Amino acid sequence: QLQLVESGGGSVQAGGSLRLSCTGSGASYDSYCMGWFRQAPGKEREGVAAIYTTDGVTGYADSVKGRFTISRDNAKNTLYLQMNSLEPGDTAMYYCAAAPRCTVSTVVYGILYRPYDYSYWGQGTQVTVSS
Repeated sequence: QLQLVESGGGSVQAGGSLRLSCTGSGASYDSYCMGWFRQAPGKEREGVAAIYTTDGVTGYADSVKGRFTISRDNAKNTLYLQMNSLEPGDTAMYYCAAAPRCTVSTVVYGILYRPYDYSYWGQGTQVTVSS
């Protein structure tokens, strides 16, 4: 079992930055692929970014490429999402998630097309971007 807790959300103006964190507790944190998803009111959940067990292989939704950066610190059991140049369209609840069967495909394709790859979910942190 893996428990995930997000933090770092808040309200910012367009063009601003936020860094989200997600701390995991439980065994074998460094064996999971990790990802960030988001869901805006009235919209479906969408994958934002994912990372392999170690830094080096990442995947991003087209809408955030060049603006968001995912990273992880396995020594601290923590996942990060650095969000720059935020836009009102980024307003959503952001969730971190963990995939126990971690492959490169889980990172590159799973974050976009197979959210069911990710078995463990946090409670979410709200990000609000005003224009």
